[in-house]
Amino acid sequence: MTDLEPDKLLQRYERAKSKRANWESHWRECYEYAMPQRDGVIDDNAPGEKKTDKLFDGTAPDAVDQLAASLMAELTPPWSRWFELVAGVELTPEESAAIAAPLQEASQAIQSNFDRSNFAVEIHQCFLDLVTIGTASLLFEEAPLGEASAFRFTAVPIGEAVLEEGGLGRLDITYRKTALTRPQMQTRFPKFEAEDDQLSNPLRGDGADADDRVFDVLEGVVPEQDRGYRYMAVLLSEQNKNNEPFLLREGQFQESPFLNFRWMKAPGEVYGRSPVMKALPDIKTANKTVELVLKNATISVTGIWQADDDGVLNPATVRLSPGTIIPKAVGSSGLTPLQAPGRFDVSQIVLDDMRTRIRHSLLADQLGPLQGPQMTATEVMERSAQMARMLSATYGRLQAELLNPLANRALAILRRRGEVPDILIDGREVDLNIVSPIARQQKQAEAQGAMQWLQSLQVAGPQAVAVVNPEAAARWLAKAFNVPDTILNPPMMPGADAAGIPPGGIPNGAMPGAMDPMAAMLGAAPGMMPGQAPAAGGDPLAALAGALGGMAGAGGAGAAPAGPMTAPAQPMGAAVPAVTPGGGMPNV
Repeated sequence: MTDLEPDKLLQRYERAKSKRANWESHWRECYEYAMPQRDGVIDDNAPGEKKTDKLFDGTAPDAVDQLAASLMAELTPPWSRWFELVAGVELTPEESAAIAAPLQEASQAIQSNFDRSNFAVEIHQCFLDLVTIGTASLLFEEAPLGEASAFRFTAVPIGEAVLEEGGLGRLDITYRKTALTRPQMQTRFPKFEAEDDQLSNPLRGDGADADDRVFDVLEGVVPEQDRGYRYMAVLLSEQNKNNEPFLLREGQFQESPFLNFRWMKAPGEVYGRSPVMKALPDIKTANKTVELVLKNATISVTGIWQADDDGVLNPATVRLSPGTIIPKAVGSSGLTPLQAPGRFDVSQIVLDDMRTRIRHSLLADQLGPLQGPQMTATEVMERSAQMARMLSATYGRLQAELLNPLANRALAILRRRGEVPDILIDGREVDLNIVSPIARQQKQAEAQGAMQWLQSLQVAGPQAVAVVNPEAAARWLAKAFNVPDTILNPPMMPGADAAGIPPGGIPNGAMPGAMDPMAAMLGAAPGMMPGQAPAAGGDPLAALAGALGGMAGAGGAGAAPAGPMTAPAQPMGAAVPAVTPGGGMPNV
């Protein structure tokens, strides 16, 4: 068990905070130029204080908003399931089919609690922090019984969180120092009873009411080997007459309530680095350029004037307004404008280049809204594939540090409350499948290649087609397109034919295809009704490939022709017709 006591917790916090000091000035600069409304997470600012006085160019804040919104839509879309519980790799097909329905019900229960909670609000704030400073922290708590959802989320400001990596290299050691009022203390720590004779000067601010008293609380979560995570909350020593940290609560968690995740990580560093940090030189240059352009524009509009000191013209009394008559001495040139030294055309070229580089660094030029005419389905798929390639490294890190811990923590809470069966995600019997839009795009790209390959087999003849298992191909495509297991029939019995008829025949005179409608449908050639006998020389896989080809051909021009593979086989060595890219997968 970890040797964690209140005084030692405070020592570990101070030591970790001293290591964080080098990052704070960098974070302030990133917030100042990219998200000024959030810079109070490090320094104490008055609510409602102006924070954009030094900001002259809004390219970076706009790009940060777009990238954060895109991350949310691609990873954790609101009111849409972005994960599912599936059977593990060690289960047989029969066992997988038996637990498919319970796993689907558990996935739906978890998603329902996410939808009823404040998850969408808080995770968006975390994504803003992630894009701006490269590190974000999300507090995932269990809500009290009777609430609409069992989940409660809080986007922890980076100024409150002090992080360390554990022995396994995970960012799972968390210290949080926060200020709570008396009602908040009583809500979070029901056993807390703060009496004036127990505390030394707990009053902060100008309020004299008891509810205005603010208490500094330090929370810590530290991993323990094979025991989950240990939690401790203490009241800091300066508010205790004994000058010692006062223990408020301690406990054990199976999964850490603090989810800390990073955009990218440099070797030897604990906190992450962000795209704003990479684009910060361009952001500062663009901001300064706009400032100088505005100053030059002011000079160009109002002008700078010069006059001869002839004893007649008094500059202190001159007012430049319509209809004004300004006296001047005979032979004097009077007021003459001074030519401004700046050139707007050059500064605009520099500014346009800086803005383009900022938007490219923050992926706003790829993830932003469409400006041109409506794209075709193929163009939409290509843009999604390009976005998946650009975010693949970040997506892999976020899946390991955010999505998987988030699902595990949600399952642990509902399992403890008895709302889901006793399910444990171990990858062997039960696995977690991420089905967010960006993950589906990758799987559909694999399915597109498989369907193109099936179409190519049409020209190779029945002998080449015989190497593929029709049922296995259909089930693999079902997983690639995220088809629920509950709508699939159980696996065929050993020895059953392509229509799903067992060796003993069809019981009770049932119609062919009634036992396995999917097999009957796939066993029919395009244009034939399910259950109708295929043409002579055809086989179920040929019909499957033909049906898939018909689906792809309906999606756009250039698809391979659909139909049963009854055409004569091509001679050996003959040229194989090329399969057009557009015919690989139905346009969606």
